Amino acid sequence: MAVLSDAQRREVWADIMNLVDKSGESIAIDKIALRQAINSSDQWIDDNAAAFNASLPEEARTALAASQKSRIFEMVAAKRREVG
Repeated sequence: MAVLSDAQRREVWADIMNLVDKSGESIAIDKIALRQAINSSDQWIDDNAAAFNASLPEEARTALAASQKSRIFEMVAAKRREVG
């Protein structure tokens, strides 16, 4: 999967700010630094996609679609956030 477009990254940025606002949570960085963190995160995902794919068991690596692998990664990360 390719990196997000600038508009998609802006959408993620707005979504995070809305979530923070609605939750009453504070965030220790300004909006510019948050946007930079989103850009860096998206780039890191792209840069490390091959390593993630290689870490999967062969059957999953060859049989699952990229979107399915991404969903696995996403759900595991979300669960880690819940318990972390």
